[in-house]
Amino acid sequence: MPIRDAIHTKGNGCIIDFEINPGSSKLVVPSGYNTWRKRVEGKLTEPAQKGKANDQLIQELSHIFQINISSITIVSGAKTTKKSVHLENVGPKAAEDVLEQYL
Repeated sequence: MPIRDAIHTKGNGCIIDFEINPGSSKLVVPSGYNTWRKRVEGKLTEPAQKGKANDQLIQELSHIFQINISSITIVSGAKTTKKSVHLENVGPKAAEDVLEQYL
């Protein structure tokens, strides 16, 4: 699984490309990998209203990567299901290793 295609180096961290499904019955991040779109998939229980799904995604990534919420930023796609998220002080290889543990 070429999950590394969804992870890019950016400054002092990395950017991970996600495809999110809000309003799901279960919270699962990551839930898979879309090889066509080269995005990590995720399912969130919060609806896509007033930033609730974005907040839940950030909260879950904070837990998975064991970093502060303030180190995570949605750099694009705040209002769409296709998001790019910057993780400060997390290298691409470390991100790949962590995500693969959950897949």
